[in-house]
Amino acid sequence: MATTKEYHDYVMECLNKAGEVTSRKMMGEYCLYYNGKLFGDICDNRLLVKQTETSKKLLVDCPLEYPYEGSKTLMFLVTEFENPDLMKELLEGMYMELK
Repeated sequence: MATTKEYHDYVMECLNKAGEVTSRKMMGEYCLYYNGKLFGDICDNRLLVKQTETSKKLLVDCPLEYPYEGSKTLMFLVTEFENPDLMKELLEGMYMELK
């Protein structure tokens, strides 16, 4: 199932309260960028972020899931994306860790 435009728009609205997040549509799903760095995806109406030291620390209670069938990369399923303080801390920390 592809991500709906409504879900995408809602997630983006929430994330942009924490910082400048952009998305790029890819095969019905979306890649997410913070200040130009890829940090996660919106897939099947789920917000998923890469594993970094910051995400491991802040998202300890979030499950790890594959973004799509056949993927070899486990990502955190973020459920508290409506919390701007958490998202700001997450995005800023991940930004420093990602290449």
